[in-house]
Amino acid sequence: MRNERRESDNVEDRRSSTGGGGNISMGTMMALAPLFRRLLGSKFGWIIIAVGVIAYLNGYNPLALIGGGPMTRTAPADKAKDDQEAKFMKSVLADTEDVWREILPKYGYRYSDSTLVLYRGNTRSGCGGASAQMGPFYCPLDKKVYLDLGFFDELAKRHNAPGDFAQAYVLAHEIGHHVQDIVGTLGKVQNFQKKSRESEVNAMQVRVELQADCYSGVWAHHAQKRFNILEPGDIEEALQAASSIGDDVLQKKSQGYVRPDAFTHGSAAQRKEWFVRGFQSGDLGACDTFK
Repeated sequence: MRNERRESDNVEDRRSSTGGGGNISMGTMMALAPLFRRLLGSKFGWIIIAVGVIAYLNGYNPLALIGGGPMTRTAPADKAKDDQEAKFMKSVLADTEDVWREILPKYGYRYSDSTLVLYRGNTRSGCGGASAQMGPFYCPLDKKVYLDLGFFDELAKRHNAPGDFAQAYVLAHEIGHHVQDIVGTLGKVQNFQKKSRESEVNAMQVRVELQADCYSGVWAHHAQKRFNILEPGDIEEALQAASSIGDDVLQKKSQGYVRPDAFTHGSAAQRKEWFVRGFQSGDLGACDTFK
């Protein structure tokens, strides 16, 4: 994906103030001081401290050893690469802003910008706590997208979906939720889900997610026309990403079988299909997943 355009200013970079490695506050240290003193009084305690120091220096949350959080990598193994990905996300966000500001008024809506929150490990959102395990998400209460850049490592290594346009697709999908918020879709769905059974809630959520996939395709269509952003293989990267995080694929990996009634995002085939619909048409009207 060609990346030679402006970067958005609607970004909160919390990577240096969230998570673990290098980010344990003085208040936390003081609160844990009695525990540290007890650990220093035994050989086993010294082992725990030594392992914690090693974890800390390698970017992991050492408090996980004593129940203070998940043992996840919170500092990047390659800071230069992490900074480059952050820069790329700012550029993609700018592209989404430029595209949606132009096309959404054609459907009778005014686009208002979302904010992208970049973090590592853990942070707070208007919808509650955010952690790396949750994956990227949009919070309608504060109009922000939350993204731990470590997700892209997972996408590439665990789900075999590398590439910059795979990353762009992820952010465009979350901004698709912001568009749904603007046009009122999310509010209507949430009202429906409050009085529905679990199976109905899941089915409706699948429709929401597939529409966000379609909207990401609409964005890619117009971004290509306006900025000529695509390079050979980019769309394939997006489709691979969409497929690799389909509910059927994830369920098969985690539990060995597929339960369609438990889907919340759609199957691999559905996610690819709706992205392609949006990309080929460039029309929000082609993204009605609720029919």
